[in-house]
Amino acid sequence: MSSLPISITPRMEQFIKRLTNPIAFKFFLFYKLPLAFFARLNITQLSPQSAKVTIPYGWLTQNPFKSTYFAALSMAAEMSTGVLGLMAIDNAQNPVSFLVVGLTANFSKKATDLTTFTCTDGNLFFDAVAQTLQTGEAITIQSASIGTNKAGEEVARFTVTWSVKAKKK
Repeated sequence: MSSLPISITPRMEQFIKRLTNPIAFKFFLFYKLPLAFFARLNITQLSPQSAKVTIPYGWLTQNPFKSTYFAALSMAAEMSTGVLGLMAIDNAQNPVSFLVVGLTANFSKKATDLTTFTCTDGNLFFDAVAQTLQTGEAITIQSASIGTNKAGEEVARFTVTWSVKAKKK
């Protein structure tokens, strides 16, 4: 798999603009991912190489132990990886399917304030899309997302396993 920087196409620029526009993103969440809308997930940084997604600690995302519920953290971690995959398939010349097939998580500290999940695996997604379009075979990739608190301390580390496959014409 390649680790060369990905050149930004006009289509990618439009994708990034749509998902980093606060109003457009809220509409997208409300209609396509209502739980993420109510949990107030936010994409704070997006490029072909990386994404940052935040989730606040609050009444809707809390657990009984006065920290962010693991499922809310999982949602933000998955989005930080998934948005990179969505960009890669949006930029593809032919249709590609994209599905979570696995998830592992490690929690190292209570998430008691805003948590930011960062994924820097954009190249994995673009390479997987190119490979599946070339071979027609399903490609499985593992993408890491690291959650940190406002102080920059790691609170959780997720690995999301994705299946990427060219759709039959």
